Amino acid sequence: MRQGHTSLRINDQVEVIAGKDKGRVGKLLKINRDNNRAIVERINMIVKHQKPVDASQPGQRIDLEASIHISNLMLVCPECTETVRTGKKLLEDGNKVRLCKGCGATIESSKN
Repeated sequence: MRQGHTSLRINDQVEVIAGKDKGRVGKLLKINRDNNRAIVERINMIVKHQKPVDASQPGQRIDLEASIHISNLMLVCPECTETVRTGKKLLEDGNKVRLCKGCGATIESSKN
């Protein structure tokens, strides 16, 4: 399987553009580039039933985020707060930055 290419980075604000959570916005938590899938905070929630580890502990239901295909996600520009396509720009100091195709602002990856 071919490895995918995306301009999305961890901690980006993304909007779901297809599927059951269409229109919802969340923070990108994890990207699996091998499978072209990503995990977004509070998006595509599933319930996992966990068996008890021993007799003194009961079983439980755990709410988890399931992965979503990256083609169903679109970046939200922090400047214009719109879902946008991105481009790349080479700065004078040799660094590459992402560029918002809507407003032209550079998109910095937040390191939270």
